[in-house]
Amino acid sequence: MKLKNKKILVTGADGFIGSHLVEALLAEGANVRAFCFYNSFNSYGWIDTFPKDKLAKLDIFMGDVRDPNGVRTALKGMDAVFHLAALIGIPYSYHSPDNYVDTNIKGTLNILQAARDLSLERVFITSTSEVYGTALYTPIDEKHPLQPQSPYSATKIGADSISEAFYRSFDLPVTIVRPFNTYGPRQSSRAVIPTIVSQVLAGAAQIKLGELESKRDFSYVKDSCQGFIEIARSGKTIGEKINIATGREITIRELAENIIKLISPRQNIKIISEDKRKRPANSEVMRLLGNNKKIKALTDWKPKYSLKEGLGETISWIKQNMDRYKVNIYNV
Repeated sequence: MKLKNKKILVTGADGFIGSHLVEALLAEGANVRAFCFYNSFNSYGWIDTFPKDKLAKLDIFMGDVRDPNGVRTALKGMDAVFHLAALIGIPYSYHSPDNYVDTNIKGTLNILQAARDLSLERVFITSTSEVYGTALYTPIDEKHPLQPQSPYSATKIGADSISEAFYRSFDLPVTIVRPFNTYGPRQSSRAVIPTIVSQVLAGAAQIKLGELESKRDFSYVKDSCQGFIEIARSGKTIGEKINIATGREITIRELAENIIKLISPRQNIKIISEDKRKRPANSEVMRLLGNNKKIKALTDWKPKYSLKEGLGETISWIKQNMDRYKVNIYNV
């Protein structure tokens, strides 16, 4: 699919990855409708930080993916949809699973139903590497078993399954895009990299984290968004589930050590594990290392940023936006 001049809806456009994807699509010449979560403050989330010339190119739609009528209205006249709207905090999913079912499963169903009725050209459903659970083998390819180790991951598995069912049942041109751990500017401190960076920048003597020995495959947000773009360009990706991963892994302890060296190499900062930040034992995902052979075979994508380069840009942004981070509390 050629993206230039295409009418594209992005749900979750006000969020971390969504706002970056909106920018990437604008750069491709697409006509973007940004679906932002309705709120009484009339906040467009991260889109509020866009320069005026970029804002002028956007069609802002305020709504809620849990509302079928709003979703259908937003999708009218669109050629394609990138569905990113979701509840993603794993700790919050332990005590509010109903919200996750409503948003992640029913919200996705609303997108699929409307996209089918309106005969959209392409439908891109955003998944997560969390659906794989702790790796049974590495690197994790798209055939790896799905393991719901949290209410969050269970709802994303549900959303993926109903999406695949719509492809098989109704020939809806669905692609399930499965990013591994994405990081970068605008990410909240409920994620591990902003948590570490903000604590170091605040001058903390101790960096408080959860499980330190778990391993993750971190993808810089610009690489992840380019993955979405390349997947959309390819006609070979319809009906497929596709990882966006670097194929490199690092423990959370090593990650914290690297960040400390980049920000404050001469300081003796301790890294500690707090029980309240750990997941329940059977819920902790100890290893996620992605196989990216499929995306490379079907598209022209390849990661451009090393972890050091991506961390450098992220640290620089957080340093300029420290007022947005509540460093002294555990952000669930």
